[in-house]
Amino acid sequence: MNLRKELAILIVLGREEAVENGGLGVVRIAELIGREKSQVSRALKMLAQSGLVDRDPSTRHYRLGWRFFTLAARAGEQRLLRVTPPLLERLVKNLGETAHLSVLQGTEVLTVLSKSPPHAVTAAGWSGRTVPVYCTSSGQALLFERDYDALSDLLSGIEFRKLGPNTVGGVEQLYERVVAARARGYALVDEEFEFGLVGAAAPVRDFKGQILAALNISAPKFRLGERLGAAGQEVKRAADELSTLLGWSSDSQLGVVDSPGSS
Repeated sequence: MNLRKELAILIVLGREEAVENGGLGVVRIAELIGREKSQVSRALKMLAQSGLVDRDPSTRHYRLGWRFFTLAARAGEQRLLRVTPPLLERLVKNLGETAHLSVLQGTEVLTVLSKSPPHAVTAAGWSGRTVPVYCTSSGQALLFERDYDALSDLLSGIEFRKLGPNTVGGVEQLYERVVAARARGYALVDEEFEFGLVGAAAPVRDFKGQILAALNISAPKFRLGERLGAAGQEVKRAADELSTLLGWSSDSQLGVVDSPGSS
């Protein structure tokens, strides 16, 4: 069996039927790709040896393996850096404010890419900078999938320093803001990181629907404050488009909703 057929096997194992059933048997895979069972069986053994597929010993179903996901994750990170700049430039053009791509690093947010408009008053020097996760719009967006217990574990022992007039005072208050942000699809902050600074952010998802990064806009409140909600919607559209470019489908998105202290 040539490479094209082996790729066909990987594709069907990534479809909804395979995911919902915990994999597919040899006969079903053969039916889906239109090949003989013996050919499919040989190809699956080769793919299993390479770690691209795994076989469940109880059901004998095949599913995508750990090496496939490792390679896909690396490809996704590279693609993220390649396809993001045009979307950042579009946000800057449409909103006239600085746009960022950020990722979660422990309890801090690391800005990976930034694009700024040509006007004088901008948030400069963001690329490579880390800020606390609890007081930024990108931080809230990156925490969308965390329930209360997971958020508490992440921020255990962290001092919630009051960096702006509206900085949250602890996990419960932060969780309330994350829940509200998740419900609207984007996060908004108003003078939480520093006096006079506002921001809007939305999560970027990988092909599995997991949050990989966040897009956000930040600017002085006197300039963006009245447009903050509209900016949030614009950022969400860009983040969803970026997620789609990374292979994400909105049909696979799963939200986590609970209350403080629930399991």
